[in-house]
Amino acid sequence: MNRNFGKWFLTRVKKAIIEHNMIENGDKIAVGVSGGKDSSTLLYILDLLRKYSPWKFDIVAINVDLGWEMDLSPLSQFCKDHEIPLEIVKTDIARVVFDIRKEPNPCSLCSRMRRGALDSAAVELGCNKVALAHHADDLIETLLLNLIFTGRFDTFEPTTYMSRKKVTLIRPLIYLSEKTVKSIAKSQNLPIIESPCPAAGKTKREEMTKLLDQMDRIFPSARENILAAIRRKDFFCQKPE
Repeated sequence: MNRNFGKWFLTRVKKAIIEHNMIENGDKIAVGVSGGKDSSTLLYILDLLRKYSPWKFDIVAINVDLGWEMDLSPLSQFCKDHEIPLEIVKTDIARVVFDIRKEPNPCSLCSRMRRGALDSAAVELGCNKVALAHHADDLIETLLLNLIFTGRFDTFEPTTYMSRKKVTLIRPLIYLSEKTVKSIAKSQNLPIIESPCPAAGKTKREEMTKLLDQMDRIFPSARENILAAIRRKDFFCQKPE
């Protein structure tokens, strides 16, 4: 790992953790891993922090198998090499969403079902926190989606206590751009497994990504300035789910 680059991205992750009280000593954190670049980067960073930061916590990787019959061996090998427990939760979410329900807009239902399976597995494994790999671009895109399609100036919370499951959801990558996440995944040769989902690349979120790219071409600091606006202390209210 390039020492200067590593110090920079870990500094931003630590800032998010401290500002939003994401990690405490004694935590057992379930890390949702799909095999994509974002979740592999999250797993890699949390592994670094548990080994080299003042926080003393444990992690367990949880993959919710949607039923696509994906080859998870690269992820399994990464977890084995880094001594990270990996739990694979078998589901038929893909069949329910695409074959039974035939959802015209499948992402919302799939996301809810996947999250439900992840949260339940985390509780069964004795975890008190669940970490998701949403980064700064996801934070901004969600803001734009809500603003454009629902008329609400709102996005997801960095930390959310889920009272029904009695676990806390955390998003440690929210101050890292997608560009940075891609760079980390590439430089560290992290396992990346291609998603076979037929809806991949065809969602409203992808349209927001293109919109942000356009804005950045016209105003090069657009992403950073929007993120700075979101980071204002009065924006997040940390309400329970």
